Amino acid sequence: MKARSVWISGYRSVIDNGRGHSVVADLPPENGGEDTGATALELAVMALAGCITTIFKIVAEKRKLDYSDLTVEIDAEKGEKTIEKCKATLIIRTSASKEEVEKTLELTEKICPVGILFEKAGVSITWEVKVEST
Repeated sequence: MKARSVWISGYRSVIDNGRGHSVVADLPPENGGEDTGATALELAVMALAGCITTIFKIVAEKRKLDYSDLTVEIDAEKGEKTIEKCKATLIIRTSASKEEVEKTLELTEKICPVGILFEKAGVSITWEVKVEST
């Protein structure tokens, strides 16, 4: 895995992974930026949400849990220097029980690489699971 960040101007940078995928990072105007992209810290929270949906799909397939919609929303609370805790919501449309969904999420959390980074950094994540029946 690789990453490269190239400064463009002001607080704007373009970050790529060496495989042809890139994102823009910037600061909001109140912090001197031009708001042309997410902040690096926002990208970390976005990575957590994306990792959960990806790993949840892998675990759900193994557990034969089918769903038609899945959304992960994360509200990260920043302390003095960085993120201290997150409130996360998983919203799923499925015929599976809430218990089955919660077990799948629990297994997902155990192997989600970005989630593990947050855990090792001491960031607590509390979950709410909302199941919409199909």
